[in-house]
Amino acid sequence: MIRYIVRRVLFLIPVLVGVAFCVFTLLYLTPGDPARMVLGDLATESALQEFRAKEGLDQPYLVQFGNYLYKAVFHGDIGRSYVTKRPVMSEILVAFPYTLKLAAFAMVIAILVGVPCGILSAIKQYSIFDTLTMIFAMIGLSMPVFWLGLLLIILFSVHLRWLPSSGFDTFQAMILPSVALAAQSISMVTRMTRSSMLEVIRADYIRTARSKGQKESIVIWVHALRNALIPVVTLCGLQFGHLLSGAILTESIFAIPGVGRLMVDAIKTRDYPMVQGGVLFVAVAFSIVNLLVDLLYAYIDPRIKAQYR
Repeated sequence: MIRYIVRRVLFLIPVLVGVAFCVFTLLYLTPGDPARMVLGDLATESALQEFRAKEGLDQPYLVQFGNYLYKAVFHGDIGRSYVTKRPVMSEILVAFPYTLKLAAFAMVIAILVGVPCGILSAIKQYSIFDTLTMIFAMIGLSMPVFWLGLLLIILFSVHLRWLPSSGFDTFQAMILPSVALAAQSISMVTRMTRSSMLEVIRADYIRTARSKGQKESIVIWVHALRNALIPVVTLCGLQFGHLLSGAILTESIFAIPGVGRLMVDAIKTRDYPMVQGGVLFVAVAFSIVNLLVDLLYAYIDPRIKAQYR
């Protein structure tokens, strides 16, 4: 198990280097002058040249990228923000708890709603409940997050006045953005749980358990569900990583000071170090989530634990 963890951690190195290369290259080729965006249109040419020299923007592409990697790997420095003049990592660490809390609440909602609905749909296949569940799942997959978020604000904040439309400091303020972000994940978890359960409940060992007189609840929740959880856990892990990186629209709509909104503001001002640092941080978080999901397999399926050994 330890050897597997070490190998997966080592695999992160080329992944992060590739992510850094792609982001750095895209930002380098993006039209626009960061010095002009930061200093404004009234800045003199000498001030612009001084800013470019100070930030290393007047150097060739390979030199800039090499310096960035050297500082990131050997000094843990992923740059300073052009706008706030603070270290990028400090800015991200302040904003990341909001993004993590939002993604965690959305994932909990998706699991608590999606898994039971998927199980009941599989048990009651082709029933009215199954049909309605699949219809709502398709609707949830089809609704963009920004559109659903605006509808929730109009209904629950403007008309009913039940919940606040912005902020993320109270439990009431967390409900609307979490539901808006979780809508698509609920649909995907429901559909995956249903399809996985349908495959399992037709297996021979399920018929054997029923023939031995086991209660239907034990057959479903103990024998069938545990064997059907592997693809569901995989999907939940991928969705949680997606929620961490895909909360940009939700944070912008509900005015949540998370990493997504921080990156949007950085893109508007051509704050290249902040954009690069945010993307790298999200890539690391996504990779760690995938590693934890792989390790969780061993506790769900003993056969996978035997492979690790």
